[in-house]
Amino acid sequence: MNQEYQQLLNAIENKKAVLGVVGLGYVGLPLAVEMVKQGFTVIGIDVDPSKIEKIYHGESYITDISSEDLKACVASGRFKPTTDYSMITVIDALSICVPTPLSENQDPDTSYITSVVDQIKLHMKKGLLITLESTTYPGTTEELIQYEIEALGYRVGEDFFLCFSPERVDPSNARFNTFNTPKVIGGTTEACLALGVALYSKYVQQVVPVSTPKVAEMSKLLENTFRSVNIAFINEMAMMCDRMGIDIWEVIDAAATKPFGFMPFYPGPGIGGHCIPLDPMYLSWKAKGFRFYSKFIELAQSTNDNMPYYVISKTSTILNEYAKSIKKSNILVLGMAYKPDISDLRESPGLEVYELYKENGANVEYYDPFATSFRDKHGETVHSVAYDLEKFRSYDCIVLITNHSGLNYGDIASLGVPIVDTRNAFKNFSEPHIYKIGHSVQHVEEPNMALIG
Repeated sequence: MNQEYQQLLNAIENKKAVLGVVGLGYVGLPLAVEMVKQGFTVIGIDVDPSKIEKIYHGESYITDISSEDLKACVASGRFKPTTDYSMITVIDALSICVPTPLSENQDPDTSYITSVVDQIKLHMKKGLLITLESTTYPGTTEELIQYEIEALGYRVGEDFFLCFSPERVDPSNARFNTFNTPKVIGGTTEACLALGVALYSKYVQQVVPVSTPKVAEMSKLLENTFRSVNIAFINEMAMMCDRMGIDIWEVIDAAATKPFGFMPFYPGPGIGGHCIPLDPMYLSWKAKGFRFYSKFIELAQSTNDNMPYYVISKTSTILNEYAKSIKKSNILVLGMAYKPDISDLRESPGLEVYELYKENGANVEYYDPFATSFRDKHGETVHSVAYDLEKFRSYDCIVLITNHSGLNYGDIASLGVPIVDTRNAFKNFSEPHIYKIGHSVQHVEEPNMALIG
């Protein structure tokens, strides 16, 4: 191995390497904090000056990072947030953690990555280790980073080093975090991989090396496409059970008692978040370049995208039971975040459900203790109503979208207002005004287990 490799390896082993993280969001900030905790000096770069200001004041804007931890990192003097990309010149290993959304045409939008690469090219130096963590299609690391840096005259594996290591962040997961979630990593050359493994092993409990960046890129897409397809299947089963008068939730619980060969997935109002709605489309788009058309991915996406419409249809059926229609009904959407106990609204199906109610003439409001406001499709700011049970009683229908753990479902159930439960959050209540998706409007009495011999 050459001099650049050995110098960087020694700096990593001695924790003298200066690390950099570009993108201080839900992936980058926890990563930077963990690096600092493990004794490294970290330069965090983000184009949003408000984030930099909050970090300097120890104000965390990420659910998984406490303000106390953030203050401690800043106070240590080893965490240096900035908007200045020229700091790349003093960084030895740089992790790229920027968004990779879809365009309006559902094609990959890699503009955030290319923007960072443009800045790296302006401040490039020999011996730099670059690791892309942003979820993307197979070949991105090679096409958007390797070729661009090589065009400057740098040789990968000798003058600079390049890896891909997909983020595996699950916001608000109390069990798994940056440190104890296994980390897949692929290097462009053996030297790249060796340095990447050496670095990540310093602040991640288990590093899983693979042969190439493409394998690492594909592994992340497989993880989330697997989930998308299975969620779509159980969503279809829920609609089937609804038609057949069978409770899908009871069916899943029964099937889950099999100790092998079955993994439970659960239906809902649609899919949301930073991964599952987007990652499969990255894979489908890339596959088309090889004249391969994935029917499973496209069908799953279509099924999941249609779930908000199913919720609207279910609501209409339930309101009909009370001689009402969606038009002019007062509807409360309970929960707007894409998953419980966080404020993240990215791709939340609740946003689509809200808009569909409005389009159908409903007077719709929402309550969410975490996501307290959002912009509707017209750009207007919509604010959460206050938690007020008496006000909740005045609605014609309550639609549970996000099952936040802090909600008192007993109090809400006792209001007597028709409830559309898309998450089985009211499973412990048998009141006839509570209706679950994946179950027909007709209520079925629970079996009296005392009478079963």
